[in-house]
Amino acid sequence: MQPTFVLVHGAFSNSFAFAPLQAELGLLGHRSVAVDLPGHGFGATYTHAYQAPQDLDELATAPGSIKGVTLADNVAHLIGVLERARRNGPVILVSHSRGGVTATAAANARPDLIDRIVYVAAWCPVDLEAGAYYAEPEMATADAASLASALVGNPAELGLLRTNFRTADPGVLAAFKAAFLADGTDEEFLTFLNTFQPDENLDFGTSADRAQAATWGRIPKTYVRLASDASLPLALQDRLIREGDTLTPDNPYDVRTLESSHLKWLVDPAPAARVLGELAALV
Repeated sequence: MQPTFVLVHGAFSNSFAFAPLQAELGLLGHRSVAVDLPGHGFGATYTHAYQAPQDLDELATAPGSIKGVTLADNVAHLIGVLERARRNGPVILVSHSRGGVTATAAANARPDLIDRIVYVAAWCPVDLEAGAYYAEPEMATADAASLASALVGNPAELGLLRTNFRTADPGVLAAFKAAFLADGTDEEFLTFLNTFQPDENLDFGTSADRAQAATWGRIPKTYVRLASDASLPLALQDRLIREGDTLTPDNPYDVRTLESSHLKWLVDPAPAARVLGELAALV
């Protein structure tokens, strides 16, 4: 029976980012569903202060709908999608970037709903809580300081992370491009940047949300390495793979590699679609 790909986006993103990949999958004969986690997609907040001309003072204090959204909310929403998709046959859960945290927690809770789990340069915390990896040597090459310069407002007061992706600051834009789409054109970069939403929730999970051998560990799993990723460096991706293999040595990752930055695989989706098509044949 034909599987359904369930696609989970990363931070500040939404289901719209998967449209080119879904088109390519569809043309290869595959069924897919792109998820908007709570507070994302048409549930996101775009204030007048975020429009041009921007009012940065107002933007720093305006409320956002994603305030109070937790990882548990994301997981509950994703499980609801997985339950519906599972009625139609096998399910392949695909996550990108921070979406891997939600996918991992959902797999811990309901492994019965997932026939294969796929991480594309995505977080799958095993030895540490997800946020703790940022202090590890494998993340030393990620330019967190430059990206943080685009943050707006006080996260503790707003109850969310807010980033001004519509900044005109050339230094910040250059840092964004280097981190996310260094192998893309300026036009591709600005187009993708305008699909990002300004707000993201604060809950990155706890030790209870790390991959668990008894549940997550039962699911066949694939890790798709992005060889030119500066946002989630290859060294960190490889560490996550090693940790997962150590946790479940009898069920190691099937590892694939794409020559891509953090976002290029979504801009140019044909290679990724072919990889996913190969995985569909395994379930």
